[in-house]
Amino acid sequence: MKALCLATLGVSLSLAITHAENWPQFRGPTGQGITAAKDLPLEWSADNVTWEAEVPGEGWSSPIVWEEHVFLTTTTEDGTTCRVMAFDRDTGKELWSEAVFTQVPRRKERRNSYATPTPVTDGRLVYASFGDGSFVALDFAGNVKWMNRDFPFYSQHGLGASPILHGDLLIMPRDGSNEEEPKRVGWQLPWDKSFVVALDKQTGELRWKTGRGMSRISHMTPLVWRGASGRAQIISPAGDVVQGFDAATGKLLWTSKNQGEGVTPSPVIHGGLIYTASGWDGRESTKAFRLGGSGQLGEENLVWEEKKGMPRVPSFVFVNDHLFWVNDGGIAYCLDGPTGAIKWEERVGGNHSASPVSDGRHIWFLSDDNKATVIEAKPEFKIVAVNQLEGKLQASMAVAGDRFLIRTGDRLLSVGR
Repeated sequence: MKALCLATLGVSLSLAITHAENWPQFRGPTGQGITAAKDLPLEWSADNVTWEAEVPGEGWSSPIVWEEHVFLTTTTEDGTTCRVMAFDRDTGKELWSEAVFTQVPRRKERRNSYATPTPVTDGRLVYASFGDGSFVALDFAGNVKWMNRDFPFYSQHGLGASPILHGDLLIMPRDGSNEEEPKRVGWQLPWDKSFVVALDKQTGELRWKTGRGMSRISHMTPLVWRGASGRAQIISPAGDVVQGFDAATGKLLWTSKNQGEGVTPSPVIHGGLIYTASGWDGRESTKAFRLGGSGQLGEENLVWEEKKGMPRVPSFVFVNDHLFWVNDGGIAYCLDGPTGAIKWEERVGGNHSASPVSDGRHIWFLSDDNKATVIEAKPEFKIVAVNQLEGKLQASMAVAGDRFLIRTGDRLLSVGR
């Protein structure tokens, strides 16, 4: 009987692992930092690190998870050699580290890296992009299936957005600036060279490429949205604009004005509204826009604007009809989603680059010195726990079953109960 119970337990654990939620892209299954996991740790210390793995070089891409595989990207040799790495989810064992190509490092901001875009996977291939704009696809054994280096990239800030998958398309915005003088063009002055590109995910061949019109640099990862018509749109904000593209054809359907350059926080969508940030040029604010429409909409789709406390790097999370964020200086906010009314504003401390994660009941904020502040996801502020580990940090956490994966400057940590 004891052997039967142990065997049954083993099967149950195996099934739990097999059917655990995957975390296949930047900010998880929804692209908005929301997880269905219910047994994530609230409190931890070094004793809760179930494994750690060495990560060579430098990169601030976030880890992604598909079943027993964990993937991330990095660069070595001072940013010139681009690598995709795979680890075993349950042990941290390095499965492979593939040098996919070399790049010429160009200018970037100090807080950026040459491997900032988070990879994405469909369970068959893993897709990555690096600072020079090159794409690569590998199978789960580390074999390169295709490369595309047809869209070289330059930005005064470096490359920060991440690719997404929709159907058979690999989609990514390219919101750069002028590499030659005058360098202010595309950065501080709008230009018409930014675009969104879609590649065939099986071959890497171009499927569509659509210019934005006049805009400026940004680093926001797009989302997929279906309106009342059911037609999928790629919602992709950039400097000065929030835009919707037909997912199948790339046609630019509508543009709302959202003045500001260098925007980094990726947006969230709920109830037909997109919640996004503006920029760094004295017009900083958080805004809610109504999605949809056609043509040049100006600001007519603007529902509300809050000029206080906008995050410049960490993304938003939307839970229980409320919008939450922590800004770079460690002040957290909760706003009523439909109206923008501030429910609370509280200091959690530290400097923040990573985007928050929520299970619907709690929100985890992770600071640059690897301090996790856990709060209740409610319009009343309550800290549940404060947890400290070692290591510099800017990458966002990933969820792997009942554990978090945390990338530091040189390590990948698995943190459980």
